Amino acid sequence: MDSMIETLPPISSLSPSVLSFLNDKLLTKADLQLAPSVVSELQIQCNDLDSSLTDLSRRLHTSILAYASRSDQVRTLIGFVINAKLSGLQSLSDGGGGSVLGRSEQILGEELPALAKEVARVEAVRVYAEHDINPILPIYEEREKMLKGGLECLEGGGGGFFKNQHESVEFIEKAGYAMDDGALVTAEEGETALKLDTLVGNIEDAVSSTVNRNLRKSTQNSEEARLFAIKSLKVAGDILTSVTKTRPQWARLVSAVDHRVDRALAILRPQAIADHRSLLSSLGWPPPLSTLSSPNPDTEKSTEVSNPLFTMQGDLKHQYCENFFALCKLQELQRQRKSRQLEGFNREIALYQPLWAIEELVNPISIASQRHFSKWVDKPEFIFALVYKITRDYVDSMDELLQPLVDEAMLSGYSCREEWISAMVTSLSTYLAKEIFPVYVSRIDEEESVTETTRSQARISLLNLVDLMISFDKRVHSLVANSGIVLEDGNLQKISSLSVFCDRPDWLDFWAEIELSDTINKLKLEMEEERNWSTEVQRATLLSGEENYRSPAISSAFLQHLSSLIDRCHSVPSISLRSRFVRVAGAPIIQNFLNCLLLRCQEAEGLTALTDDNALIKVTKSINAARYSVSVLKEWCEDVFFLEMGSSEGPEIGVLDEEIGKLEEFRAEWVEKLSTVILRGFDAQCRDYVKNRKQWQEKGEEGWAVSKSFIGTLDFLQGKMSVLEGGLNKMDFVGVWRNLASGIDRLMFNSIFMSNAKFYDGGVERLGSDLGVLFGVFGAWCLRPEGFFPKVSEGLKLLKMGVRELGGIRHLSAAEAEKIVKNRVYSG
Repeated sequence: MDSMIETLPPISSLSPSVLSFLNDKLLTKADLQLAPSVVSELQIQCNDLDSSLTDLSRRLHTSILAYASRSDQVRTLIGFVINAKLSGLQSLSDGGGGSVLGRSEQILGEELPALAKEVARVEAVRVYAEHDINPILPIYEEREKMLKGGLECLEGGGGGFFKNQHESVEFIEKAGYAMDDGALVTAEEGETALKLDTLVGNIEDAVSSTVNRNLRKSTQNSEEARLFAIKSLKVAGDILTSVTKTRPQWARLVSAVDHRVDRALAILRPQAIADHRSLLSSLGWPPPLSTLSSPNPDTEKSTEVSNPLFTMQGDLKHQYCENFFALCKLQELQRQRKSRQLEGFNREIALYQPLWAIEELVNPISIASQRHFSKWVDKPEFIFALVYKITRDYVDSMDELLQPLVDEAMLSGYSCREEWISAMVTSLSTYLAKEIFPVYVSRIDEEESVTETTRSQARISLLNLVDLMISFDKRVHSLVANSGIVLEDGNLQKISSLSVFCDRPDWLDFWAEIELSDTINKLKLEMEEERNWSTEVQRATLLSGEENYRSPAISSAFLQHLSSLIDRCHSVPSISLRSRFVRVAGAPIIQNFLNCLLLRCQEAEGLTALTDDNALIKVTKSINAARYSVSVLKEWCEDVFFLEMGSSEGPEIGVLDEEIGKLEEFRAEWVEKLSTVILRGFDAQCRDYVKNRKQWQEKGEEGWAVSKSFIGTLDFLQGKMSVLEGGLNKMDFVGVWRNLASGIDRLMFNSIFMSNAKFYDGGVERLGSDLGVLFGVFGAWCLRPEGFFPKVSEGLKLLKMGVRELGGIRHLSAAEAEKIVKNRVYSG
């Protein structure tokens, strides 16, 4: 009796999921009453699952029997064919003559390989069925076992496989759906696999036929077989694309097909290219370059050299066009395959390839041209002239003859004109990078047994080479622009000889440093010419509201040199490299100019402490130059060219922001110094005037509108301000006189009003007259000059109003106002 009692397993043997389930479902005694209903529901679901599994097994068994029957039929057929072939071969071997030998060659060369391929194809299907269909059963059996295990745990009271009832029902529903779907998928997968296998077999047969017929020199049949292979590739590619999107779980099937297609393409593409090269040779391509290698780059189109692409006729033209079309079609199919395989990645970069057929036109020309190039290492202008002439002379045939074939092949995004130019420029850039630039750079880098004159000549040669590259790129860009193609950074690199710097940025730094040294040497000569500092920039017309910066001519010369230098990198086909060039070459020139401005100001300050008018004028010239330069540089930075370079550095960062900031700091510092120097002189001039406290107890001198001791101070102030007004630009002059007015206001207030001097009626009147004349000096630049002397103006107002009217005082503290009022002495 005791043996019939089922005991619960020990707690230590229960899994975490079981413990979690028990804690969730059997927390209270009331929960035990719900256990029978849960058990009943799970039993129903397991029964349904058993039924589904049985149905799946039946359907799978039927499919396997059908496959086995078909396999037996194929095996019987293959055996029959093999026996028949071997019998035929035996009978032929008993005969004699040339027919026997020809038939044997046909069997060995064509029929036996085809038979072997058929056997291999059937074997591949069998292997696929064994590895991709049969493993499905254990998966579903495992799922059934998991569900039954969960049910048994619940029936035994030992906890379930799932955390709660909802999770168990959801899992069973999903498992059932997956099993149904799995059965459906397997049937479709087998059918699709056979269809793809047939297509790939056709492709492999066509490729084999192409190779065999090429060996027999049968060009027409070879081209037909190639086109048939391409059509089969197209159909197979469409199926694979559909399978990839709708059945991502068929990854192994897609991978297997891709592997076989890759093997076929590895034979098909080289064979098509070999045929293309043979046809080009028959056409007389490349044309002879001896008549094209004119050293004059301005030579017009040669009428003596005919274009083989225009002169070909008849069957040769038909064969070439068919082969060109096949190459383009093959490349488009390859692009589609890569697009499918690179789904989810940056496909735009990975998918682009130069047009294969155009490359085959350019490669022989490039090889033939290099025999000439090797003679012109020290005369690179001939190299650029020859490449440009070849590019220009044959570019029209690309548009007129070859572009329609590319369009017919639906090879989207390709222009034969652009591809021809791009391939020619790329071949030139490759030669420059391998043969020319290393020679020029090594001449400059050599330190031993090289004089400074020789090294300087080597720098000039490199700059001349870059000049030729820039000029060549401009002419090439005009060829592209004539077709309406928009040049962007993406395709600019393909048609620029300066793309050599993209792979070798150290050469770009080398070039930039030479440009920097050359520009600084030129600028240094102009900065040493004193006349360039005394002469102002002559602007033809000043628009309404346009500021006259009164900038010396040297600032215009500096900006012209800087602009010319930056223009040199406009053709560099990379935003980041253009930014790098400007930082290496442009920024140091701005810093060099700033250092010159600072040195001139420091020299003026060191010699006379800026007390001399000539020293003041010298400083104003430097301030004007800085103001004008900052204005022009900021205007440049609003151009798209500079905005693009700034965006490559980071958001809201200009490529010249740091240098512009330094120029502004310099200008602001020396504007403040001018105000400080004049204020210091004003203080020295009026020292006796402010120390005479008795004068505020007396009336002013008879016939004088201002105190005699204050006249020298006012004269000094007016003289210095006249010098600054005549030499400084208006914007900075406003800053100077406002700073000066503020300083004089504080100085006069502290020296007179806060000096404990007693102010009588006559003294107040005298002080008012003196301050009125002082305000008048600044009246030339504003309507209410007293507004810029707030403390002095309010102090004088207090002295005139008295104690009873203290309202309207805003710039004085209560203590200051009280002290002023206490020092006011009223007569009788």
